Amino acid sequence: MIDSAILTPARSFHPSIDRPMTVRVLLSSLIGTSVEFYDFYIYATAASLIFGPLFFPASVSSLELIGAYASFGIAFIARPLGGAVFGHFGDRVGRKTTLMASLLMMGISTAAIGLLPTYAVVGWLAPLLLCMLRFGQGLALGGEWTGAVLLALENAPPGWKARFAMFAPLGAPIGFVLANGLFLCLTLALSPEQFVDWGWRVPFLASAPLVVMGLWVRFNLVETPEFQEAMAEAQPANVPLVEVLRDHMGAVVAGVFGVVACFSLYYTVTAFALGYGTSTLGYSRPTFLMVELGAIGFMAVAIVLACWLSDRMEPERVLIYGCFGTIVSGIALSPMLGSGSLFVIFLFLAFSLFSMGFVNGPLGAWLPGLFPARVRYTGTSIAFNIGGIIGGAFSPVAAQALADYSGLVAVGFYLAITGGMSWVAFDASARRRTLGALAQSEKRYRSIFEQSHVSLVRLNSPNYINALKNCGMIGSISPHFLCRILALVVNAHS
Repeated sequence: MIDSAILTPARSFHPSIDRPMTVRVLLSSLIGTSVEFYDFYIYATAASLIFGPLFFPASVSSLELIGAYASFGIAFIARPLGGAVFGHFGDRVGRKTTLMASLLMMGISTAAIGLLPTYAVVGWLAPLLLCMLRFGQGLALGGEWTGAVLLALENAPPGWKARFAMFAPLGAPIGFVLANGLFLCLTLALSPEQFVDWGWRVPFLASAPLVVMGLWVRFNLVETPEFQEAMAEAQPANVPLVEVLRDHMGAVVAGVFGVVACFSLYYTVTAFALGYGTSTLGYSRPTFLMVELGAIGFMAVAIVLACWLSDRMEPERVLIYGCFGTIVSGIALSPMLGSGSLFVIFLFLAFSLFSMGFVNGPLGAWLPGLFPARVRYTGTSIAFNIGGIIGGAFSPVAAQALADYSGLVAVGFYLAITGGMSWVAFDASARRRTLGALAQSEKRYRSIFEQSHVSLVRLNSPNYINALKNCGMIGSISPHFLCRILALVVNAHS
């Protein structure tokens, strides 16, 4: 059942909120996730542009791409493990310390990739080391997104949950712009030989100062009020993962399938589209990168709009709008991506990434609300990252293989299926929340009647009405007037 504290409606800030601390919390959530997503996306961009021939040489270029995309997917396999590890400490030690550890791990893994020798120098050891460091990136990101969301969400006033939580999803388009923007500058400034020799390493090495900045921003933060209250009420769970799987398995399943469309849509229209556009369609790297950089702005706008709407209606409804957009993107993928017109391709990417904002932004308010505060970090991380495996780990590989053997129509069909899966999960969650609210209302009114010793049967019995008449309390009494009396009794005891 969704935590009611997460979805409490209101329209203004509470006067006691510490605004300087609020600004610091939101900046920490935004900057930290931007840096981590930058680190994550430079790998996706490099896998689409350069890692195939450098680390996975093959006689066919599409096989090189599949090898690079497979290494890209390793991080998604690592993310649930990272979610369990960082979730364990996030629910027991606190959000702040866990967030700093995840950011540091991501920075070390990313900078080390920039120092790796290639296959031509050390042979099979090069792809092995690359995959190990990619695994480290996955471990780190497995704990980062949830921690950044909770940091903002659990500091939010009533009615502002989604808008506070949106700063973590906003790190995705910002990180994408930083990563692809830097690759674009390098491809324009360097010759192809220079880019292959050393230019691709620059974005990875540039991660180090960005990570230092992120750590500095997070250093002076305090624990969230909801986490402190949960620790004051009871001892933390000994093993949060066991408690989540034992008591909240339904929420985990709903969360897993709810995030599938988010991952599938994003990596299909960014990583796969970039590789397909520069290899199969023959566009130059700078040209296609500029198209994607222009389209990503629509995702940022959609995240803000979707989160604003989520604070005024159920998050599931807004997320379902995003699922509908995902299905439409799947239908439009083949005719638009294969149109041969760069403008039409831009329209497709812009619409798809706008839909991505709706299926991604409200997740920060919806997914943590499935779990109580004492195991929220673990539950949210596990659901988010297992869903990432289903929707994101194999999306570029599957899309590339489908495009090679069955064409773009099959890729679009695959994308539409993932949108339908998440739609079902959000619809089920909305129904479950409604039933839970009805059950709580029924329990509340039962308690009211028990406390006031009022019996509906007794109030409507002829003997009770006659007794009132004989006492002179009422004369001619109507059923409507009896209902009004009952309402007054209920209100007096509620």
